[in-house]
Amino acid sequence: MKSLLKIGGARAWRALVIKGLAAAGVMTLAACAYNESLGRNQLLFVSQGQMAQLASSAWTDLKQKEPITNEAKYVNRVNRVAPKIIRAAGGNPAEWEVRVFKSDQINAFALPGGKIGIYTGILDIMENDAQIAAVMGHEVAHVNFNHSGERYSQAAAAQTALSAGSAIAGGGQVSSAAVQALGIGAQYGVLLPFSRKHELEADKFGVRYMARAGYNPNEAVKFWEKMAAQKSGAPPEFLSSHPSDATRIAQLKKEIALLRSGS
Repeated sequence: MKSLLKIGGARAWRALVIKGLAAAGVMTLAACAYNESLGRNQLLFVSQGQMAQLASSAWTDLKQKEPITNEAKYVNRVNRVAPKIIRAAGGNPAEWEVRVFKSDQINAFALPGGKIGIYTGILDIMENDAQIAAVMGHEVAHVNFNHSGERYSQAAAAQTALSAGSAIAGGGQVSSAAVQALGIGAQYGVLLPFSRKHELEADKFGVRYMARAGYNPNEAVKFWEKMAAQKSGAPPEFLSSHPSDATRIAQLKKEIALLRSGS
């Protein structure tokens, strides 16, 4: 750390961090709201509606660029599950659009404004409807809690802190390398941990949705165990936007136990 400083040692470094984060704090204080369901504050500069507008063009572009399949072996499965999960999450299936994309990608997503995309690659490894419900529940939870809006807001706050840091560096107190280090700190100290938090929240509520829809929540654990078995060379958890498979599976088991106990 000391090698990054031109003058002032650790004091200059701490001053840079504090001043940068203070600048971001002006926005943060104005946009933090407590979410009772999540049990924490959310930093939100944008509403669900605003995020839906941003997502709409992305969804249109995706449908133009990615092949959509109408194969019954995929579409029928998805169409059985999606309405049940959407209702269990408090939504109206008529207000959601669901598409199956023909690709080997092992992936699925949901966008603000009621859009769900799921790839044939992930459907091919799902053994039953309950495993589809586990993934869909997870994705719908991301939308319900406006996680994309929160990530957007966190990135904006981090950028404000970096801009303030750059201004300080311009005064000759700290080298540009120190500002880059602050950027790394913002990435690994703020943005990624929050993203892992989002993933675990989506797992928690997703398993609730699937249980409410009548699916066996234990299939969520089986699915993630299968996913873990297929991986190799995953990055350390603190460098990943997703929790480790072990962390995810442990939380799912805990949540399922709570559901069984009626807590």
